[in-house]
Amino acid sequence: MEKYIAKSSAIASRLLGGEMMIMSAADSTFFTLNPVATVIWQAADGRTPLSEIVAARVCAEFDVDPETAQRDVELFVDQLSRHGILQVSDSPFPDSVSPTEAA
Repeated sequence: MEKYIAKSSAIASRLLGGEMMIMSAADSTFFTLNPVATVIWQAADGRTPLSEIVAARVCAEFDVDPETAQRDVELFVDQLSRHGILQVSDSPFPDSVSPTEAA
């Protein structure tokens, strides 16, 4: 089953020196994302399927095989969703704007 991810509105984030810093307003959990995680975070538009993010962004930009990338991305998404930083759904988020619509 396909998954879709979107950034929570209850967070603060900032890109500093190529690393994304994220803090959850819900539990004050602070994350520093590595370059791969930053790519996933930036692609979390609520409309792009997670498998497409893995193929088009993670595998295309980093030297990783698709199976390993998919498994690692799902673990990362699960961790951030447990802290309320990412929202996960089985269908696109209706209030999200795709990158092509935003352009």
